[in-house]
Amino acid sequence: MAFATCDICDANEDKIAAGTLSALPPVFQKFGKRTAFSGQAATLKVFEDNVLVRAALETPGNGRVLVVDGGGSLRCALVGGNLGVLAEKNGWAGILVNGCIRDSEEINGCDIGVRALATHPQRSIRKGVGDKDLRVSIAGVAINPGDWIYADADGVLVAAQKLD
Repeated sequence: MAFATCDICDANEDKIAAGTLSALPPVFQKFGKRTAFSGQAATLKVFEDNVLVRAALETPGNGRVLVVDGGGSLRCALVGGNLGVLAEKNGWAGILVNGCIRDSEEINGCDIGVRALATHPQRSIRKGVGDKDLRVSIAGVAINPGDWIYADADGVLVAAQKLD
């Protein structure tokens, strides 16, 4: 589906006013081959631990977007090149990380879209602590499992329903 986040906003001002369509603040860097991507959100809440991230990406993505609320930590990476390859292999449309990634050149070679706050060379811990399939808040915007994520060169949108 071809879309432009600007056009989505223009055509859905009523949803913006109602709070069922929100734009994330422009703080996310772009990675991966897909400049634009969209899909239903699968959500995780972790902090400097990527065990649940790997577990999620090992499952069929079915065109979804994995939303990882990493608490905005800039102290380590939650996604690296191996997970980027895994996401591509398993059919994920993209990954939105409220935190860092690493192996950015490898991720840029993957046919997925990735948005993250920054890159960091250090990997995360691996304890398996966190939660999945819950409402998360990224940069003040609530994202529920099943919400729709639309990302392109102009920004990232969160919609309560699929938009035409």
